[in-house]
Amino acid sequence: MPEGNVIHNQARRLSRAFKGKDVFVDSPQGRFDAGARQVSGHRLTSVQAFGKHLYIGFDNQLWVHVHLGLFGKWQIGRGQAPEPRGLIRVRIQSADHYAELRGPTVCEVLTDGQMHQSITRIGPDPIRADADPSRAWERIRKSSSAIGSLLMDQRVFAGVGNIYRAEVLFRHNISPFRPGSKITRAQFDAIWADLVVLMTHGSKTGRIDTVREEHGPDAMGRAARVDRHGGEVYVYRRADMPCLLCGTVIRLADMQGRNLYWCPRCQRR
Repeated sequence: MPEGNVIHNQARRLSRAFKGKDVFVDSPQGRFDAGARQVSGHRLTSVQAFGKHLYIGFDNQLWVHVHLGLFGKWQIGRGQAPEPRGLIRVRIQSADHYAELRGPTVCEVLTDGQMHQSITRIGPDPIRADADPSRAWERIRKSSSAIGSLLMDQRVFAGVGNIYRAEVLFRHNISPFRPGSKITRAQFDAIWADLVVLMTHGSKTGRIDTVREEHGPDAMGRAARVDRHGGEVYVYRRADMPCLLCGTVIRLADMQGRNLYWCPRCQRR
């Protein structure tokens, strides 16, 4: 599932392509016909990302809300859209750009009021300048749940997924099994500040890099990571491989149905 940095990157690209333009919206697949008719022919006024949720606003005070889920994908291009191929849920076209959406978990039209109500259920997003981290802290400091679980709870941290969860905890030497109530305010502030930097960088580059310069391939004389996810990481998808810092074998476990990676030495319980 794409993490928040990907959604913000997509929001930026969609905004550059369509903001301020009258657009034609349809649903070649047919599943979004009614919604497409509500916004087609209107001016696209805003594209907003909140964590893993994308909201596309129009001048008739309606929003198209998209959550990609596991299989959703946007394709954005210049010129006229090609003949539809595959199951395209939504297609947006202007005079000079097109965008096609396939396989989202959520694709719906919301009124302005419904949109604002929807975002109240989403936790603070480290990429957004208007995020209020105290909302996350209030939930964490009272929780007996593991911090590794809380980081993945989109009502607590919006946009944080499996990669950022594993990597930010390693970077701060915190066990993913530590209860939220045992996280100090200083540790929380450091985690939040790190997520702001890492996720904002990822939203601009389109990839996730979490390894500090002094631990990179050139500095350590090691091979660069080869992985379809790209980016240099400390523990994510490195199970049974040596920790880059201490050499201990990286561990893999299940936490609420998701793979969890950590170094048992650098992140002692």
